[in-house]
Amino acid sequence: MARTSSTPVLHHNNPLFTLNSKPSHSLFFFKSSFLYSNSLSSSNFSPPIQLHLLKQSRNSLCAPIARVSTAPVEYAPPAPEFDFDKEIARLRALREALASCGTLVEKLRTIDSDSRVKSFFKSWRNDFGGVSLSDCDLYLLKCVVAAGQEHVLGEFGAELANGEIEIGRSYIKNALYALAEMIESWDVDGGSRGHGLKDEEKAALKSLLKMLGELEQFYDCIGGIIGYQATVLELLAQSTHEGQTINWSEQAGMLLKCQFVEIHSPSVLDLSEDIEYASQAALWGIEGLPVLGEIYPLGGSADRLGLVDPETGECLPAAMLPYCGRTLLEGLIRDLQAREFLYFKLYGEQCITPVAIMTSSAKNNHGHITYLCERFGWFGRGRSSFQIFEQPLVPAVTAEDGQWVVTRPFEPVCKPGGHGVIWKLAHDKGVFKWFQSHGRKGATVRQISNVVAATDLTLLALAGIGLRQGKKLGFASCKRNSGATEGINVLLEKKNLDGNWAYGLSCIEYTEFDKFGITAGPLSPSGLQADFPANTNILYVDLPSAELIGSSKSESSLPGMVLNVKKPITYMDQFGMKHCVSGGRLECTMQNIADNFANTYSSRCHKGVEDGLDTFIVYNERRKVTSSAKKRRRHGKSLHQTPDGSLLDIMRNAYDILSHCEITIPKVQGNEEYVNSGPPYLILLHPALGPLWEVTRQKFRCGSIAMGSELQIEVAEFLWRNVQLDGSLLVLAENAVGSIEINENGEPIIQYGRRCARCKLENVKILNNGIDWSSRDNVYWKHDVQRFEALKVILHGNAEFEATDVVIQGNYVFNVPDGHKMQVTSGISGLDVQLKPIEEDLMDSGTWFWNYKIRGTHIELELIEL
Repeated sequence: MARTSSTPVLHHNNPLFTLNSKPSHSLFFFKSSFLYSNSLSSSNFSPPIQLHLLKQSRNSLCAPIARVSTAPVEYAPPAPEFDFDKEIARLRALREALASCGTLVEKLRTIDSDSRVKSFFKSWRNDFGGVSLSDCDLYLLKCVVAAGQEHVLGEFGAELANGEIEIGRSYIKNALYALAEMIESWDVDGGSRGHGLKDEEKAALKSLLKMLGELEQFYDCIGGIIGYQATVLELLAQSTHEGQTINWSEQAGMLLKCQFVEIHSPSVLDLSEDIEYASQAALWGIEGLPVLGEIYPLGGSADRLGLVDPETGECLPAAMLPYCGRTLLEGLIRDLQAREFLYFKLYGEQCITPVAIMTSSAKNNHGHITYLCERFGWFGRGRSSFQIFEQPLVPAVTAEDGQWVVTRPFEPVCKPGGHGVIWKLAHDKGVFKWFQSHGRKGATVRQISNVVAATDLTLLALAGIGLRQGKKLGFASCKRNSGATEGINVLLEKKNLDGNWAYGLSCIEYTEFDKFGITAGPLSPSGLQADFPANTNILYVDLPSAELIGSSKSESSLPGMVLNVKKPITYMDQFGMKHCVSGGRLECTMQNIADNFANTYSSRCHKGVEDGLDTFIVYNERRKVTSSAKKRRRHGKSLHQTPDGSLLDIMRNAYDILSHCEITIPKVQGNEEYVNSGPPYLILLHPALGPLWEVTRQKFRCGSIAMGSELQIEVAEFLWRNVQLDGSLLVLAENAVGSIEINENGEPIIQYGRRCARCKLENVKILNNGIDWSSRDNVYWKHDVQRFEALKVILHGNAEFEATDVVIQGNYVFNVPDGHKMQVTSGISGLDVQLKPIEEDLMDSGTWFWNYKIRGTHIELELIEL
């Protein structure tokens, strides 16, 4: 029967092809490349294929002849059921024995006593396929075998697979894999190469040893490679209880190592209700900027986004997503610069925040991010203000029995181990000491896919409260969307084994709901999820407290370990065949560091306990807290968590800002309204116009924006007074928040407020045909659109543009050179355009600027003309 796809997808439970041979011919056997997908039903699945290739004489000019038999196989025995308890007990015992060893020699002696290792290495010395190994290398490979993953070693692993030890695959399949590897070892003349490795295999082995070394070293707090596999199996064993009737409180107590546990809906600081306190908290955050750092966990592989370089076909990390005209990483830095510019305007001092970025080698994540920073001159911040550290990759495992997924010999499928490794890794790489050298006490943490995390005052208030009240950890939270793949913030109440009661705010990931008795279905007013706010992974963290956990050399340094096997693992094998298996990898969750910050009391507490905790939650409207561009939009699917959906939330935020400025503007409707038609307009405002909305709103007053218009303002010193826009207006500037100067180390460093570009529009009517909304080439979330006409103002250096009492109709581009001011008014026969140089003594300050003053808990702006 014809296949449903041109690319076969292979699964481990496919029927096997049979083997037949003629005595007079040598036989070539091929492995899983010839298995069909079990996505085809058994009723239309073709009988197993039996294939033999006749070896020709060396002098023959004929190609090998393929012969196909469709004889069915009925004798293949099923794979033996995997005994989790037995294997976990074995690995735990080995882990404990290795932990008591003080030297590598002792570790080798201990691991050599393992039955798997004895059988596998009984005839080998330190020579592996012609490659000489160090004692450390040999120890790592022995750990792989002891962990039950000898198949990673290809034909060498197959020898053990066919020996006395049973593994999850059937004996027939093991034989086929071994034979296939043997066939690949034959040279072009039909002779065997023995056990020598080819150059590419040697490179793969070297890469494997590097990964294993990092795995052994980083996960030393849980027992290295052996501990990693033991933890994987323990979590898999827990997942086997899903669907069974269990006492969730008892299970949760086991997970949290306590006698009793209850989950409560937490009390939160609602920034949308207490406006005065929210404003005060934001001012604390601005004031504390010189002692704050910024942390970006960017190591994820972002598989759901499906981002690919259109020219090379290379898979790209989320940081490279071109969003609203720039990469997501550039967007993070712009948001940070906006807060630093606000600090300068209030206090008159320069403040450059140190930024720590966790990367990984997945999709060349580390290389792309480093290149992007170098390409943009480290964003005018200096190389010394960045610390880029790479997280190790971990092997992916099957959901069935925890076997490592392998693409080819020596090449297991590896993924980043979750953002929770960031605390231990930051300690191991000296990041906490680096922050300390910059005088930093706390840090804000945000993920790259959340494009609205710095909107208005949420992030500043979070940091302000954390610093002011000496908290160890803070969450920024909001209402949880129905059916969203996001966790919840909770108040955990635990009775410890010593009889004391512990309370703390924490997070439960959506993949762990079942273990805590939480229904993962749609929300309802009476549903348990409806009582809990969403976890958004926007955090404030006290750096010394986080360092204490990261340096603990215990399991607590890897918080929230989970094994999510609900998503398939897709990979390509050495024959170019696509596989899809259920599985996952051991992941940690950075927000669950909160579990280490619980407060302990001698007796049970009641209401109001949150006020005295070391952890806290701020709460705000959802689109001021989270809107993610983390997965590709699928036809007919929801816009939630897609770039398209997050763009609409940005438009809703723009509406909220401008509609309170006496500006008439159409309201943004629901997402379903724009699934096919796109957004009602495009409004992109530089975050340094605020970032607090009360600041932004003082720069805009009166006017209107028509449906289908486009407004892009890329300058912080901006004035809008009674402007009517029907079409496209783009104001672009080189010096949006300041100019670049070369410091004593030869690095380009931004100087906030110095030689800024400026734009004033007063009593202006702008009419043009704007965006071609009918064009199929438009990608709105990229801000990649086709236009009929536009009014474009381009400000070079400290250029200034002013338009007053004028109607500007049609297609115009005003290029204003550095050091000049352009004024546009109405003339007798059209526009009157005058270009004049800026006076020398006003080159730095400009001919006008906004003066920021703190009045009580608010910021007031005054326009100063020079």
